[in-house]
Amino acid sequence: MLAFNTLVFAFVLCPLVFVVWLSFFKDAILTFPPSGYTLHWYVSAWRNDAFANGFVFSVQIALGQALLAVKGSGALEMVRAYARALALCRQVGETPQLFPVLFGLWRFYLVRAEYQTARELAEQCLSLAQRVQDPALLLEAHFALGASLLWLGEAAPACAHLEQGIALYDPQEHRVLAFRAGIDLKVWCLAYAAQALWMLGSPDQALRRSHQALTLAQELSHPPSLAAVLHYVALIHCFCREVHATQERAEAAMAFASEQGFPQWLTLGAIYWGWALAEQGQAEEGIAQIRQALTAWRAMGAGLGVSYFLVLLAEAYGKAGQADAGLRLLAEALAHVDSTGERHFAAEVSRLKGELLLRQATPDEAQAETCLHQAQDIARHQQAKSWELRVALSLSRLWQRQGKRTQAHALLAPIYNWFTEGFDTADLQEAKALLDALGEES
Repeated sequence: MLAFNTLVFAFVLCPLVFVVWLSFFKDAILTFPPSGYTLHWYVSAWRNDAFANGFVFSVQIALGQALLAVKGSGALEMVRAYARALALCRQVGETPQLFPVLFGLWRFYLVRAEYQTARELAEQCLSLAQRVQDPALLLEAHFALGASLLWLGEAAPACAHLEQGIALYDPQEHRVLAFRAGIDLKVWCLAYAAQALWMLGSPDQALRRSHQALTLAQELSHPPSLAAVLHYVALIHCFCREVHATQERAEAAMAFASEQGFPQWLTLGAIYWGWALAEQGQAEEGIAQIRQALTAWRAMGAGLGVSYFLVLLAEAYGKAGQADAGLRLLAEALAHVDSTGERHFAAEVSRLKGELLLRQATPDEAQAETCLHQAQDIARHQQAKSWELRVALSLSRLWQRQGKRTQAHALLAPIYNWFTEGFDTADLQEAKALLDALGEES
């Protein structure tokens, strides 16, 4: 086998070595033996601005891709490489080469939670892709804009862009894009569409999309895609409050990421694993896991998703009977939402704040109700039916305790009746049980 591999390597390498040798020939027309050797061709090429700029541009793009693979999307070294490439590209005016630079910068700013900048870069990507009408570029651009909009809390337009990306995907043509994007584009579109669908009130469709993403990643045998999608599947199960499924997927994500050397996905898996532990009565261990993982995530230069990770940590503190500690974390989450525009989870931040205010040694019902109404307004503005249902559950329970049973039923019934799927999920089951109880009490 070694001899065969050596022959194959020699067969591939020898022509390249021969070409390099020829490049030092003095003669403009190939003659053998050569009349002499020279560096003239290299000097001439380097003095050509188009060649020199193109060479430096290619090096910066390659450097950016290498840093992406090794250090992740939030690495400052990566954005410096792409920024230099962008300056060169605009100087030369090579439109086709501009796209991977914009896309690389988009990834950096998204992971750093600079969402408005990320959105602007994604819009530039889409505008450029539409001008050249390249399906591959359109696929990447729709994904980038869809992901940006989702983090900004605009789930409906996000879902539209992600579904366009899914429709554009051609497995024969576009699987190679995984090497530039880091993850297969259809896997990514499916995983993000799942989040948007859950938010919009379609939990069954969200689970189907996430499992389609998992199946595709497994078929592709592309480790980065599989590591990423295991995390996203855990996230959807966490949204649905399916504790055991979340733990199972998080453990799989951690094991695979550890084996393959993907620290970012190992870190994110640990957050959902910690949440599942807390939900099963192991609050202290869960808190420790989430805290450690969140510290590691921030150390990578990442800000993406921090408001939700703080929500999960605050929820774990609530399980441990430490409502005040949870409220301090939610203040941090609200500051993150305000500073970054990460409104994907804004309704849940305000809802949980209301819940923890009620769990203090001296419950503050008035302030809690204010927070719950704020959460309701956010969810309704975003058309986020799943968040709206969860808020309605919290507010209806409060009103039930206050003896406002008619108002509680009137609030919860319409949002429950809006749903057409997901009736085996925890939120809808609890809503049905509460509606039944309120009906009996009245």
